[in-house]
Amino acid sequence: EVQLQASGGGWVQAGGSLRLSCVTSGFTFDEYAVGWFRQAPGRQHEGISCISSADRSTYYADSVKGRFTISSDNAKNSLYLQMDSLKPEDTAVYYCAADTKYYGMAAEHYGYWGQGTLVTVSS
Repeated sequence: EVQLQASGGGWVQAGGSLRLSCVTSGFTFDEYAVGWFRQAPGRQHEGISCISSADRSTYYADSVKGRFTISSDNAKNSLYLQMDSLKPEDTAVYYCAADTKYYGMAAEHYGYWGQGTLVTVSS
């Protein structure tokens, strides 16, 4: 059974940093596309950053490029998101997700999801 569990959310002032973690199990981590998504109140899921299944290339949404860094640890089957220079508009529930192949950062391309972790950035 594929499982993903995100953690690390919290409250931070604008300009601060947080590091999210996602522990996974039930699949061969370094063969799957994995990524981070977020959902702000009243908005759809937004793809933030992903790692492709083919060559482990990394991708970022324009809204977070240069501020967020995705990384992974294959030995720990874990995914991370370092978030720096946080802005109030980054406030959302953040999710990690996975699927067998990378087809982009749209949420509909990912079939396995963890529970969310809330990130609140105050101004």
